[in-house]
Amino acid sequence: MIKLSQPQIPEEAISDVVSILRNGQLVHGEYCNEFEKELADYLGVKHTLLVSSGTAALHVSLLALGIGPGDAVIVPDFTFTATANVVEMAGAKTVIVDVEETSYNLDPVKLEEKIKSWNGSEQLKAIMPVLEFGNPTNLKRYREIANHYGLLLIEDAACALGASDGELKVGSVGELGCFSFHPRKTLTTGEGGAITTNDSALYEQASLIRNHGMTRTDKGVEFKRIGLNYRLTNFQAAIGRRILPSLDKWISTRRQLASYYTDSLKPLEAAGMLKLPEIHDGHSLQTYMIVLNEKFNRDDVIVALKERGIEANLGAQSMTTLGLFSKVNAQSCSVGSNLYRKGLALPLHEHLDFDDISKVVASLICELK
Repeated sequence: MIKLSQPQIPEEAISDVVSILRNGQLVHGEYCNEFEKELADYLGVKHTLLVSSGTAALHVSLLALGIGPGDAVIVPDFTFTATANVVEMAGAKTVIVDVEETSYNLDPVKLEEKIKSWNGSEQLKAIMPVLEFGNPTNLKRYREIANHYGLLLIEDAACALGASDGELKVGSVGELGCFSFHPRKTLTTGEGGAITTNDSALYEQASLIRNHGMTRTDKGVEFKRIGLNYRLTNFQAAIGRRILPSLDKWISTRRQLASYYTDSLKPLEAAGMLKLPEIHDGHSLQTYMIVLNEKFNRDDVIVALKERGIEANLGAQSMTTLGLFSKVNAQSCSVGSNLYRKGLALPLHEHLDFDDISKVVASLICELK
């Protein structure tokens, strides 16, 4: 079976985990502290805070910024539900805006239109764009829009560790950046995530929220605010530390494989059978998703590819189509809705080679013709 994704855990990481399990320092410890420093250096930010998941990173970020009841946050239509879930869980209103057809990222034109036309009872407080599948397209533009309208910017970079927009690494542009280390991600710790920021005051608030609102002093434990338990374990951090030095090399491999996909699938795009994604220079290629023509049933294609020994899947969800969030006319997010119905994620990870990609392409051609 050619897998959609496949975690790669170095043997050194397994040895480190065994050592930690034996010494008993399982919760936040020295490996977490070192991993936070190494991530901050890699991303070029002042502070990195490890948390238990990418969802936790988003939730803590909203709380650290004081976003809650009476506030509204703009999110893209095409994303995983965690992006919108955390806004609702914080007590704020989710405002959904459509995405671009080929980058799959929040559409800057529609974003500005939504900001200008906003007349809800809640105060529009922040933009939370998703850098879908590791695509940094529009990141600098989001920063410009946030600055122009006096809004906060939270980067949902769950899939985008290692991506960059020019000289800027993803995670260094917003007030806060949020990453996921789920097994589908290029760098995984099983579950896990991280928050990045250059604002020391926000870092302190996020640190308190992550750990029950408490801090340790010479006099013992002090509770300074209401908080949660969103810590990462020491042994998970050990895995992340061993993977980080290989991350750029793995991303380079993914870019080569994605380029091969694109070249091989161009004839199908020219024939109107599918649309190919936009690959930005700084794309980290967590996923390679094509969009099938309306005449094809995406779910049937997934089943047919599986029978040929190839795992494929949908890309992400449409928040308006799910119907769980704000009452938004689905027609106003037609792009995101179509990506949800017709998006097909193809196998992409550093274990694959060009022969594997050729087999996927050949199988896809057989199913679409």
